[in-house]
Amino acid sequence: MNLNHFILERSMSTQSSQADQPASVSPAGPAPVRITPAAPAAAAPAGPNNRVKIIAGLIVLAALGAGGRMWYRSHNFVETENAYVAGHVHPVSARISGVVTKVFIDDNQMVKEGDVIAELDPFDQRVKTEQIAAQIASAEQQVLQADAQIAQVQAQASAAQAQVAQADAQLLRAKQDAERFGQLYTSQMKAVSKAEVDAANAARSGATADLAARRDSAAAAKAQIGAAQAARDVAKAQVAVLRVQLKDAEQQLQYNRILAPVAGRIGKRNVETGMRVQPGQQLTAIVQDDVWVTANFKETQLANLHRGQKVHVSVDAMPGKELVGTVDSFAPASGAQFALLPADNATGNFTKIVQRVPVKIVFKPEDIKAMNGRLVPGMSVIAEVNIKEPVSEPAAQHAAAPAATAATAAR
Repeated sequence: MNLNHFILERSMSTQSSQADQPASVSPAGPAPVRITPAAPAAAAPAGPNNRVKIIAGLIVLAALGAGGRMWYRSHNFVETENAYVAGHVHPVSARISGVVTKVFIDDNQMVKEGDVIAELDPFDQRVKTEQIAAQIASAEQQVLQADAQIAQVQAQASAAQAQVAQADAQLLRAKQDAERFGQLYTSQMKAVSKAEVDAANAARSGATADLAARRDSAAAAKAQIGAAQAARDVAKAQVAVLRVQLKDAEQQLQYNRILAPVAGRIGKRNVETGMRVQPGQQLTAIVQDDVWVTANFKETQLANLHRGQKVHVSVDAMPGKELVGTVDSFAPASGAQFALLPADNATGNFTKIVQRVPVKIVFKPEDIKAMNGRLVPGMSVIAEVNIKEPVSEPAAQHAAAPAATAATAAR
């Protein structure tokens, strides 16, 4: 069966190969006409491709345009990407220790100057205030007591002075009696007895001693007056000190209400009800709306920068929106001088590095207000100055004033 199948396939393949071959022409018959396709014409030599020429021309034009733009900008503009938005950030901290009982602010909230941010428990300060007030009352009573003592001592001094006068009069009488008895008792005349003369002399001596004692008592009374007055002055001074302490305690009591020092927006809120805060601990920060740009220009770019020049500022956070500012001032030193560890260029391995000087750029208040708080400190910006643009006349005069002063000083 397999052999028959093989013979059949062989015969079929032989027939198909004969059918594909052209029919043989007998020598007697006419030659068959055989039509062959015409050979293609020789291709003409290809010229330069116009598309390639156009592309090459466009590339050359683009390169010329880019080079011309770079040359133009390098001679007419000064630009830096090392620029950031800056502003006034006011830390708000507690002035006394205490426990927070109420918080009146929230994140990113607008506050006005004097608004209450938080309140502390006022119990400790109130007790201290009452204690000092009681001490003042006690000291004032001591002053009144000292006044009464002074009056008493003055009365005693007056009595002592009267006794001095009385003793002085008695001494005068004793002297007179002694002199009189002395004149009556002499060697020629003995009108009185010797005992009477001795008694008169003794009375005179006693009157003299009594007068001295009275004078000492009066001096002691005067000294007591001075002591009483000094005690009263001490009591008054103590009252004055306590009143100052009371004023301070009342002020400390007011410090329990933490107020906003300026108007602005709340940021970095770190206060919660129930916290115990210490003096100087920062609770939040308030950022004011008046912002500016600090652009760190290279020192090689400062030659054509002057105060009053317009600055085109592009903010990374707001693409497509451009602000126009004004050069306000230049930093008194480069940024490296204000670094925590300034470079020591006196060493032997010195490498010259282009330094950067911070330049302050300000905006108009209406332009800042139009941003609706979207321009905040810390944002990255690009600052560009057209150095060929004329400076306004007031700004030019202000910029020329230091140069004129320096020239005058040089003369």
